[in-house]
Amino acid sequence: MIKATYDTNTLVSGTTISHGPISNVINAWINDDVEMITSEALIDELSRTLQKPYFTSRFSDKQTQSFINVIRERATIVPITSTLPTVSKDPDDNMVLATADIKQFKNIKIVNARTFSEIIEDEKVA
Repeated sequence: MIKATYDTNTLVSGTTISHGPISNVINAWINDDVEMITSEALIDELSRTLQKPYFTSRFSDKQTQSFINVIRERATIVPITSTLPTVSKDPDDNMVLATADIKQFKNIKIVNARTFSEIIEDEKVA
């Protein structure tokens, strides 16, 4: 099974986009084709993002909490055991990399949703 760390943008986009690569990578996780690896720090970031007016105008507090609960129940939550790398200009991206623990995985791939969707489809065919 593919393991992946989803960034917050992918997760929140998945709440509003029902077709295309973003939807495909979210559905792959929901359908157990992908194991989501996340951390408390990424869940906290997701919670903060979902409290922004764009999302609060679209989702009730109950829907938002339900989404967070599903992630907590179905994802593998790992501690961030190393210092945050400073690979990216965006500190939030560095948190994603620390969650994925890039030091541990030599062949880790950092890809966008479209490429990841293609990787998932290739795995299903193989």
